Amino acid sequence: MTLALNQLNLSQVASNKEISVPQYDRESTEIGIVHLGPGAFHRAHQAFYTENAMNLSGGNWGICGVSLRSATARDVLAKQDNLYTLAILDKNISYQVIGAIKEVLVASEQTNDVITRMSAASTKLITLTITEKGYCLAADGSLDLDHSDIKHDLANPSAPVSAIGFIVEALKLRKLNSINAFNVLSCDNVSGNGDKLRRAVLDYAEQFDADLKDWIDTNVAFPNAMVDSITPKTENYTVESVSKAVGLQDNWPIQREEFTQWVIDNNWQGERPNWEDVGVIFTDDVEGFEKAKLRLLNCLHSTLAYAGSLAGFETVFDVTSDKGFYQFISKLASEEIIGSFKPPKELNVEIYSHDIIQRFLNPNIRHLLAQIAFDGSQKIQMRILPTIEDNLLLGRSTTLLSLSLACWFEFICQALKSGNEIIDPIASTFTQMPHLLSNDVMEVVESFLSIESIFGQTFKDNTQLKVQLADSLSALRIGDIKNISNIVDKLSA
Repeated sequence: MTLALNQLNLSQVASNKEISVPQYDRESTEIGIVHLGPGAFHRAHQAFYTENAMNLSGGNWGICGVSLRSATARDVLAKQDNLYTLAILDKNISYQVIGAIKEVLVASEQTNDVITRMSAASTKLITLTITEKGYCLAADGSLDLDHSDIKHDLANPSAPVSAIGFIVEALKLRKLNSINAFNVLSCDNVSGNGDKLRRAVLDYAEQFDADLKDWIDTNVAFPNAMVDSITPKTENYTVESVSKAVGLQDNWPIQREEFTQWVIDNNWQGERPNWEDVGVIFTDDVEGFEKAKLRLLNCLHSTLAYAGSLAGFETVFDVTSDKGFYQFISKLASEEIIGSFKPPKELNVEIYSHDIIQRFLNPNIRHLLAQIAFDGSQKIQMRILPTIEDNLLLGRSTTLLSLSLACWFEFICQALKSGNEIIDPIASTFTQMPHLLSNDVMEVVESFLSIESIFGQTFKDNTQLKVQLADSLSALRIGDIKNISNIVDKLSA
């Protein structure tokens, strides 16, 4: 019978030089960070950086993970003394037992415990991965006072259910007890995440106490941050393979690719772990890093998702391994994406672009194109359309970007024609647009561009772009997309 992964049995692993284990005194390390949303990405990313910082230089930076609703993480990790294994799956595979998480609380069951932990003087930092939905924002970026969670919290401030409610209640208690404020760091994959979170917190505090709002505004930093690392969800095979490799039964391991990136604004006040010593970049240009990621990683990802799906591929690795598709995204990156924006001074954009495409060729990461293709109407607004707009303003080519966008058009059209489910917030809008079933490509293009919530007027009124999109859509329908090189050559001629 395989021994369980826990603090007592950790010595069984420590002798294996191929498996990293905590190098600090875990028992005496105090909790200094409360993290809201301790899901897969947090455990593979922020907890990993914090673990390495404590391995290097110690510090009381243990993490209290707070799940707002689900008890799964708490119940599984508690049996393992909150230890778990990070499997880094790349051309080389490595394993690290992470001990940074000291406890996991469930907010819906342990509200008072969570508020006590957050308001404790020992807690210096609140971090979050709750997705943009958890910020409870209205369309104009302000706090949505009609959101059900916010309405509940305004009526019951000492028993909140939202992340915003917990943060403000804890800060209120710290102010009352003359305890220094903590900083709040969003780790969500959201542009301007710190600014958005700050707006939500200040709007909420204002509903109770203008002085509290001013105190938070003066004393709490909300740095913007950018995060990146492909982290597939844990499957049964992950549990089996990791437990076998480590030699201890780990029921909640996590896996990710080797590449990882964390970029944080320099506008910091107060203490933090020595993250800069373990690879975290502190910069005055988080926006530049965000733009590089959106335009290179995310744009290429979405392009592969729609083009690759049309060609019958299943994963990012499969489609990138095809010579024609590899050349297509390489050309798209070098000729139309690089040069469309000013990269931050800390980033060599050519090397970054090359490294991204090499990441797609990781055989150990099974990243499904179907998952990347979800919610395309939202994703293209961040990943593709701004690059087209900037290239048009700069007089640069948009030929391949138009092909990328046309692949999304055709992806939606084929789903409508075959009756396949479209996973998209405006799926019902597509089904009510009969021209999307037309054989006239210009009719299809104009129908898509008429969706003002996506394209506004800029695209709708640009005759040159409409022609390019129609030519791309026609090429996709006439040609064989499996031979993407022929389509690219034809459009580039």
